[in-house]
Amino acid sequence: MSMKPLKIGKHEIEIPIVQGGMGVGISWDRLAGTVSNEGGLGIISAVGTGYYKNKDFSHRNIAGRPYEVDNFYSREALFEIFANARKICGDKPLGCNVLYAINDYGRVVKDACEAGANIIITGAGIPSNMPEFTRDFPDVALVPIVSSVRALKIIIKKWQRYGKIPDAVILEGPLSGGHQGFTYEQCFQDEYQLENLVAPVVEEANKFNIPVISAGGIWDKNDIDKMFSLGSSGVQMGTRFIATHECDADDKFKQLLINIKKEDIVLMKSPVGYPARGIKTNLHFKIENGTAPKVACISNCVSPCHRGEEAKAVGFCIADRLSDAYNGDIENGLFFSGSNGYRAKEIISVKELFYKLQNGE
Repeated sequence: MSMKPLKIGKHEIEIPIVQGGMGVGISWDRLAGTVSNEGGLGIISAVGTGYYKNKDFSHRNIAGRPYEVDNFYSREALFEIFANARKICGDKPLGCNVLYAINDYGRVVKDACEAGANIIITGAGIPSNMPEFTRDFPDVALVPIVSSVRALKIIIKKWQRYGKIPDAVILEGPLSGGHQGFTYEQCFQDEYQLENLVAPVVEEANKFNIPVISAGGIWDKNDIDKMFSLGSSGVQMGTRFIATHECDADDKFKQLLINIKKEDIVLMKSPVGYPARGIKTNLHFKIENGTAPKVACISNCVSPCHRGEEAKAVGFCIADRLSDAYNGDIENGLFFSGSNGYRAKEIISVKELFYKLQNGE
């Protein structure tokens, strides 16, 4: 099945493959810029930008970590990341992923628009007021992530109060890496699997001419073709881009990924309040026996954590552990992966990956 360009608002994506936004620091300038340059849509993660370039843009650090929201979500760093990505992809469409659950969501959305994002993607909650923060940026396309047709209906209804509807919607099934929009039990039930969610979401989206981008567990051309056959206009892929030379993650993360087995990928509790899928490492054993690094809540990253209370309940700080993964700390890092991450067996270039995804090789 041939791939047709994907239109998101005023922006056309030549190859309808969206690279998932992965934070802290897994998809920043190198990966996102290269993906966009190859004709897909590169997505810069706004999470943890204070760690960019060895925390050069974080003006106050405690215990080596960006202190408070304004440093963890550094505006200056986000501008620098976009500037460096633009050196790679020029004026091709470039997006930013801003989680709805973060503290200072509205400010970070505005920062991303001012930094030069053409498209803003938001998940980890229902972004009911997302258009409120982009009124001064009419050319910036807005793309919520949903896990059900009910969520899409709610968003459309609430956004119409702003005279806006989504420019596209990402439907994410329960096989994705990172946080899920489902309960632990739902992640394993047939009715909540991506292939069974696409049709009703596409039917609702078609009423408003909203393209649907399917995500979660998509790995190769066969998966992409299946999503197109079900009515999707594009796909989003995250984990597979980790195993590329251009990915901003530490090489130790990449090597960890290409050496894992299927059973090493597990669902776990998270301070964000959603189940999260990642690689089982020594961190998991430390959490279980109470020897994980102490929760200090230095960065105050997400509102559902209630200033570290939820982190203490599950046994780890997500900001600290994701930043450790970005820095290649195998002992203490939290390494997110989709359910198919074990299928990565080598590190290749983004260009080669796009060739494989389009030609099935």
